Amino acid sequence: MSERNEPPTGGLDAYIEAAAGLLAIPLDPTWIGAIGSNLAVLRAAAAHVAEFPLVDAVDAAPVYEA
Repeated sequence: MSERNEPPTGGLDAYIEAAAGLLAIPLDPTWIGAIGSNLAVLRAAAAHVAEFPLVDAVDAAPVYEA
């Protein structure tokens, strides 16, 4: 089993193709490189957010509903 932040063993291309199939999204094979680049940028941004330390005393933001 791969780490939580890692794509499956088949690599990122295999992950993109599998996710597109599960979501029934038509996927032009020429898009795979651009999608992979986008996912890499998003993963790096998410890593910065996940590394931000929070103390236990921090309260969650309130939820407003209309």
